[in-house]
Amino acid sequence: MSIWELILAFVVVVLMLVALLANVLVLLCFLYSADIRKQVPGLFILNLTFCNLLMTVSSMPLTLAGIIYKSQPGGDQICHVVGFLETFLTTNSMLSMAALSIDRWIAVVFPLSYHSKMRYRDAALILSYTWLHSVSFPIVAASLSWVGFHHLYASCTLYNKSPEDRTQFVIFTGVFHTLSFLLSLIILCFTYLKVLKVARFHCKRIDVITMQTLVLLVDIHPSVRERCLEEQKRRRQRATKKISTFIGTFILCFAPYVITRLVELSSVVHINSHWGIISKCLAYSKAVSDPFVYSLLRHQYKKTWKDIINKILKRSSINSSALTSESHNRNISQLNE
Repeated sequence: MSIWELILAFVVVVLMLVALLANVLVLLCFLYSADIRKQVPGLFILNLTFCNLLMTVSSMPLTLAGIIYKSQPGGDQICHVVGFLETFLTTNSMLSMAALSIDRWIAVVFPLSYHSKMRYRDAALILSYTWLHSVSFPIVAASLSWVGFHHLYASCTLYNKSPEDRTQFVIFTGVFHTLSFLLSLIILCFTYLKVLKVARFHCKRIDVITMQTLVLLVDIHPSVRERCLEEQKRRRQRATKKISTFIGTFILCFAPYVITRLVELSSVVHINSHWGIISKCLAYSKAVSDPFVYSLLRHQYKKTWKDIINKILKRSSINSSALTSESHNRNISQLNE
């Protein structure tokens, strides 16, 4: 193995471990907190976590083996199953992010009618569509034998070995990425930009009220005035940072891989195998960033996993104190004897 392959293998191992730990923690928070389970976005986050976990335990290990051995790991049947899952899970995770953005758009733009427009039944219908949409493409690819080990990405994915089917495969790949990546990106941009517009409008109203209050309070201390102005600035930047993170991580993780897949269809451009694996690793990194972007850094999830840790530590401390007292009693009884 070259130094580049060692680095890429190390990156895949790190991605695998962090993605597994972070997504399992999100799943534990969902199971532990009744408040999280009651919220409609929790269904979308649960579906996204499910996709990320399956991707972590199915596709990433085979990609790691493909990098190390430079050949197809396992038999054809295993590779076909993993390639089918990889196509399904990638599409499902993209559409789940789009569903989360639609939920935020309705909650912010239509707050009074949110509970009537986004119920559990509505969320279940959206998830049903994402599953039907996501499973249709790998079914077509598997029926046409367009799933296999691709050396450029060292993974089991969409791959056409037959030159006779090249035109059909090009059309299929274009339609697939248009209705998965591009559609999800358009929904993300539309919904979050609407959310940003409403957030800025509310920030302006709050800023006007704050400035009027500061003008009326003549005797206010300068440090208090400065803190109010700093809070104004942070409030304006907060929504922009969050929305930039949602859209930015989606583009940064998926765009290089999708563009590489499309450029690969052209026989004119030669793609380096190292870049192919790097673009695949960037797509895998979405399974690492999603738990933090959508869940673990939010106040409710922070509180939940801190409660879980405190409960575990408290239980262990209680058990250790019980064992200590028991041994102490045993020593006293031995001395009395």
